[in-house]
Amino acid sequence: MVTKALIDPKSIVVVGGSNDITKPGGKILKNLIDGNFNGDLFVTNPKETLVQGITSFINPADLPKVDLAIIAIAAKYVPATVKMLAHEKETRAFIILSAGFSEESTEGKIIENEVVKTVNEVGGSLIGPNCIGVMTPNYNGVFTLPTPKLEPTGIDFISGSGATAVFIMESAIPKGLTFNSVFSVGNSAQMGVEEILGYFDETFDPETSSRVKLLYIETVNQPQKLLKHASSLIRKGCRIAAIKAGSSEAGSRAASSHTGALASSDSAVDALFRKAGIVRCYGREDLIAVASVFMYPKLKGPNIAIVTHAGGPAVMLTDALSNGGLKVPHIENEATKELLTKLYPGSSVANPIDFLATGTAEQLGNIIDAVEDKFDEIDGMVVIFGTPGLVKVFDAYQVLDEKMKTAKKPIYPVLPSILTAKEEVAEFLSKGRVNFPDEATLGNALCRVFHTLPPASEIVDFPEMDIPKIRKIIESNISGYLLPDDVQGLLDAARIPRAGEAVATSAAEAAEKAAILGFPVVMKVVGPVHKSDVGGVVLDVKDAETVIREFERMIQIKDTTAILLQPMLSGTELFAGAKFEPKFGHLVLCGLGGIFIEVLKDVSTSLTPFSKDEALRMIRNLKSYKIIQGVRGKAGINEAMFAEIIFRLSALVNAAPEIIEMDLNPLLGKVDEVVAVDARIRIEKI
Repeated sequence: MVTKALIDPKSIVVVGGSNDITKPGGKILKNLIDGNFNGDLFVTNPKETLVQGITSFINPADLPKVDLAIIAIAAKYVPATVKMLAHEKETRAFIILSAGFSEESTEGKIIENEVVKTVNEVGGSLIGPNCIGVMTPNYNGVFTLPTPKLEPTGIDFISGSGATAVFIMESAIPKGLTFNSVFSVGNSAQMGVEEILGYFDETFDPETSSRVKLLYIETVNQPQKLLKHASSLIRKGCRIAAIKAGSSEAGSRAASSHTGALASSDSAVDALFRKAGIVRCYGREDLIAVASVFMYPKLKGPNIAIVTHAGGPAVMLTDALSNGGLKVPHIENEATKELLTKLYPGSSVANPIDFLATGTAEQLGNIIDAVEDKFDEIDGMVVIFGTPGLVKVFDAYQVLDEKMKTAKKPIYPVLPSILTAKEEVAEFLSKGRVNFPDEATLGNALCRVFHTLPPASEIVDFPEMDIPKIRKIIESNISGYLLPDDVQGLLDAARIPRAGEAVATSAAEAAEKAAILGFPVVMKVVGPVHKSDVGGVVLDVKDAETVIREFERMIQIKDTTAILLQPMLSGTELFAGAKFEPKFGHLVLCGLGGIFIEVLKDVSTSLTPFSKDEALRMIRNLKSYKIIQGVRGKAGINEAMFAEIIFRLSALVNAAPEIIEMDLNPLLGKVDEVVAVDARIRIEKI
């Protein structure tokens, strides 16, 4: 739990405080002093009686009662110190900077657990170990630099890595970003990113709380907690961006199905972030660019005007916006003709609005006024204004600041001359503005923010299904792959349409059932995982003689227990599946089959449970969506029926959480139907 002693302590002791400010214990004390902590500040150091002008207690037992302990001593001494402070000095908050705990060894983990146990016994807060500390508006409890300006409108930043937190702040501060608080959680022995975010949610005040949260996460330990509090904060008006490190495929587990191969902990993170409304970022500069966008009013539509006196950056920004799904529309009307009369010859107002390298501050003001008041089709504008160093540009930045105060459309400033116009940029930032030095980085961030949807609804209405039948099938089976009859039973109970099929264990039975299904038929082996690879699939079987011949061949294939027969159907191959991801829950995936899944991995993923509207969004987010709509005269696929199947998959795994992997591959889709042709379901019982 986050205690008041952690957020607003009235007294702090630095255990291991030092006169040597090159050491964590010395630097953190200096930062506390320089940050004008207005409570009682104490130090313990067995070798010093005076540390940076503060009386040092040689024996920690001589300390008075103290709210917060910041500890910078060797790991082996920490448990006893924490126990004494917690039980004898009523200390209810601890920040442990020291390393040498669970990140290092099994012995370190034992020590760490002992500390957590003590802190929990007294209902205290623990940050770390192995962290850089905490900054709140009340104290600078970190041993690093920079210590950013803290103000209520700044960012709440939570990081799983201390060094990364430092580097992110190094990037943010020169661009004009400020912070409200910084939490470096280190090993997250008691509290991690999720708990701190939960604190922000539970204590949120619409009048005083920061509305921007940044997260750097190395491990999502409690996905549902993260989802709950991030969604709640965003619904309250906050905006959240996060880096989740460790997204490469190197850590994915081997799996025996398409679903298992395509689903991973990282795709689960993607799905969780989308469900919560978090903007996912992939690097420090990316995160800072998104945070900078957050600091400006929300863009209400996709149409952007680019105002520039430099053609190249405008072209690069146009590319970034267009590639990301925003628009830089051509503008031509009476207002553009009027605007052109106020600019130098050779200027262009078609969009980008280029008023040449010789453009003046007055002209910049005229352009912004026209875009704001007369170009109704425009939703926001980017102003690119640098300098070659011939003249100072204070006047242009003054105009830009004044227009930003009154404009209803967001204005994003790209001031690229951070060296040549260093003084002018600094003055602009001093007015509370945030700069985007690179236009393409802004364009990419703006697109990402604009296309991030609000949190998914917390209430999902499931479709009608035969749940008693689903539970009966699950409960009558052991862990492993289900037999075809049980797979068919689950699909029927979930009301997922499937092709007619029959299972035969003899050649005569196969011929008889093929005649009932109607020729031509498809024959598939039951048992082997990858049927096609072992010659276990035969298409377009048109007579009983071929059925008998192929049965006798196929039944000899290793691991084959029977032969499955289905009518030969046509349509576009689709894919849908579900997989349980530990901690996260079930993921449902969908896409086109064939090359789209095998090579291009064009797959949409969502975390269950979700609505039918979300199922439709999954389909429409596919790169291959135009094929589903129909292209070049070829009929499309009934996306409503496809979405219904995806929706019912979500409901099925909710009713049968024992399903670990499930493939509907392929589904065959046409204008008037979508049916499952083949399905595999694996369950796992505890």
